[in-house]
Amino acid sequence: MPLTGKQKAALLLGSLDPATAAEMLKGVDTKIVQELAVELSYLDAAGQRNARQTAEIARQFCKSLQDQSGFHFKSFLHEMLKNTVGDDKAKQIQGDIQELLQKRDPFLTIRSASLDTLVAVLGTEHPQAVAVVLSELPAKRSSEILGRLGDGMRVSTVSRMTGIAGITPEAKARIAQMVQQRIEAMSAGGGAAAIQVRPDQSLRKIAVIVRNLDKGIRDGVLDAIAQKDKDVGEKVAGLMVIWEDIPSLNDRALQQALRGLDERQLALALQGASPQISAKIKGNISERAGALVDEETSLMSSPKKEDIHQARDAIVTSLQELNKKGELTFAEEQNDA
Repeated sequence: MPLTGKQKAALLLGSLDPATAAEMLKGVDTKIVQELAVELSYLDAAGQRNARQTAEIARQFCKSLQDQSGFHFKSFLHEMLKNTVGDDKAKQIQGDIQELLQKRDPFLTIRSASLDTLVAVLGTEHPQAVAVVLSELPAKRSSEILGRLGDGMRVSTVSRMTGIAGITPEAKARIAQMVQQRIEAMSAGGGAAAIQVRPDQSLRKIAVIVRNLDKGIRDGVLDAIAQKDKDVGEKVAGLMVIWEDIPSLNDRALQQALRGLDERQLALALQGASPQISAKIKGNISERAGALVDEETSLMSSPKKEDIHQARDAIVTSLQELNKKGELTFAEEQNDA
């Protein structure tokens, strides 16, 4: 997602030492200082504060600041605010920052909790609350948590995730606050409204989470979903592998799926495909086959959309069959689906 002007300014400010940053902010309206501090805090908490996001002139300096031993964000923020608006106002702004961050993204701090902490906390929560939290985490992390929950909790949670789109942002925020309090309590003892998700988006995320589970667990979860709602179960199973997943597939399985297609079918499937998908498919067929596909493509004028979809469906269906056998692996993104 592109950075806003304020976020870019905040990142550049974060590349400076507190004294220099404070000097730059002298005379700046207090409200603007607070807004910049909020943006900087959000980017840091969300893991988006990195050298690549910073202007070229500050790039090398930003890289050195990313070393945890040389840069402590909280102390930097406190010093910057204290030197700019005074100690009392700095404390007030820092208090406001936490509240503003929580409103912007109620699940922000939950995402940064350790896997062991999340498993311990969510393992005793109601399945509905667990379903909400997992729907807001990266798919791979959600899969790891599900794999460590009990069988009953796992099935109940995934079943409730199919209806997550009907939960209001306010309800999600309350659940996030409750779970965050549990996490904070556990840590102490030693151990804005969220965006609504469309039903198809929700089921796709469930499918990605489920496909990351061990085959035995995955099949049991799919059976449980199908028993509760056959239509939803079929949709989740079908969304586990889609056309857009091709760039992240292991080469051997993709090669096996492509063997049954002739050059014309491949040429049809690649009509209008993204560069990533085209490169992945062409990289997994022989040079001769690739040349024949290019020849077929050059001979096509305006292929029908249904023919393109049919050719793509043939590839996806083959991949889905391989997935059922547990023969597909994916290079998962940290924040997919």
